[in-house]
Amino acid sequence: MSNRQISIAIDSMGGEKSPFKTLKGSEIFHNKYPNVKLILFGDRDKISNSIEKNNFQLNNYEIIHCAENVNDTDNPNTILRSRKESSIFKGLSYVKDNKDSGFVSAGNTAAIMILSRLILGMIEGVDRPAICSDIPNKKNFSLMLDLGANVMINASNLFQFALMGYSYFSIIDPNRDTKIGIINIGTENNKGFEFLQEAADLISNSFLKNNFIGFVEPHKITSGHCDILLSDGYTGNIILKTAEGLSDFITSNLKNVFIKSYKNKIAYKILERDLRVFRDQINPEKYNGATLIGLNSISVKSHGSASPFAFSYALKKCYNFIENDLNQKIISNFKTL
Repeated sequence: MSNRQISIAIDSMGGEKSPFKTLKGSEIFHNKYPNVKLILFGDRDKISNSIEKNNFQLNNYEIIHCAENVNDTDNPNTILRSRKESSIFKGLSYVKDNKDSGFVSAGNTAAIMILSRLILGMIEGVDRPAICSDIPNKKNFSLMLDLGANVMINASNLFQFALMGYSYFSIIDPNRDTKIGIINIGTENNKGFEFLQEAADLISNSFLKNNFIGFVEPHKITSGHCDILLSDGYTGNIILKTAEGLSDFITSNLKNVFIKSYKNKIAYKILERDLRVFRDQINPEKYNGATLIGLNSISVKSHGSASPFAFSYALKKCYNFIENDLNQKIISNFKTL
């Protein structure tokens, strides 16, 4: 446990079933990390009433009232011009002005990306931030980016994602011989969009050439042969949501199989430990919390539909970033590349 006063700015109003979801998730997180100060941004009355009504056990926290809220239908102009009193804007401003802090929101992805870039600023040499997160594979995990921050990108952006992903991975797992791949519809050099082929050329002609394995087809994502998976945000977001849906489908159907008969229930008891390990390995809730990499500070995006349990994992991810100074290390590494 660090002796520093770490604080996390929470958009208490963002996402479905908030502020209940964000406050319950904060309580789950606080049970393990009571020394972390939680700054709750949003409607003061709604937050206070929810804490009292649900008897949430939160001790080390502060509420900062926000008169506005970012709606899912808000366009970029509205976000930039008319949402300066929102929980997202104020939460990010807090992070900019306070060391050892980070921001977590389950709110509007576009607003988080736009305001994070505006308020926190970009690492020198990076044109666009990318949403990145861990995804499970047969060996351990891979890092995938972009997962939705940038629908339209060019080859240069994808090359920058490779540089940021490599810097990030060299910190979280320095002993792994990192392999980088670009998600594509085929492995041949002439397959896919032109910007993918151009990005492959840029990476192949850089110092990352020995780490680059080329194009990776989607069915190979969970094989464990590639550590950093690169994609535009549109494709990455579809892959992520498809994987989450398949995970829910598999686990729910397995449950139905084991409660189907008395014999199946006995089989479940025999296999219970291994099945729990399998469930945890593919449980998307434990991978909730995607980082906007490329910024000068820490901004974490939780799924809007995340459960309180999943939201607690987004808070945990933010805490680990702050505790290990990962963002500053990424900045330092990127500047030396």
